[in-house]
Amino acid sequence: MSKAQGSPAAGYATASGVHAQMPLEAGLQAVPVHPEIADVLFSEADLAAVVARLGRQVGEEYQGRDLLVIGVLKGAFMFTSDLVRVIHPFPVTLEVGFLKASSYGSSSTTSGEVKIDSGFNLKSVTGKDVLVVEDIMDTGLTLTKIVAHLNTAGPKSVRICTLLDKKARRRVPLQADFVGLECPDAFIVGYGIDYNEKYRNLPYIGVPRPEFVTA
Repeated sequence: MSKAQGSPAAGYATASGVHAQMPLEAGLQAVPVHPEIADVLFSEADLAAVVARLGRQVGEEYQGRDLLVIGVLKGAFMFTSDLVRVIHPFPVTLEVGFLKASSYGSSSTTSGEVKIDSGFNLKSVTGKDVLVVEDIMDTGLTLTKIVAHLNTAGPKSVRICTLLDKKARRRVPLQADFVGLECPDAFIVGYGIDYNEKYRNLPYIGVPRPEFVTA
């Protein structure tokens, strides 16, 4: 999934209440806030703390088991990369794969039509414990289709880990097994989440200024 749903907005507090930065080596400076970002919702420090917590939770759940982590492209590429590095206790084995799915295109509102890349090797999940890693869970339509698609190949289990949960937008009764943060009903970008392929590179999650977003 590539981005969240909602009208551009500003003024939300971060998870910690402080826009703290991650520790930096001497002589290095934090990445400044992008001029097209109105407000930072979750700072680098917020995200690092949340990912570390999720890594422990996932590790405890899959300790002594073989785990296949599947990141949903493109939005979850950064979250997936950070998460797999902090999963502990260690599973017996940990494989990483990626599946491309989307329901947004270039719009800021979902089309409701979910597309899954036909090039994904579905047989790779057969008989395995699978953890689907998503950047943001809003309507639930994309994840519902992904889980159903994976289940056709006979995995041992399929669970969901989402960095952000936007319950206000849910259209289907789907819940994630591991949740990082609840997200306000605002259009957000950063940390892998884009608008029309922009802002994925930002190390924090924020709300873009309204004049830079076309509904």
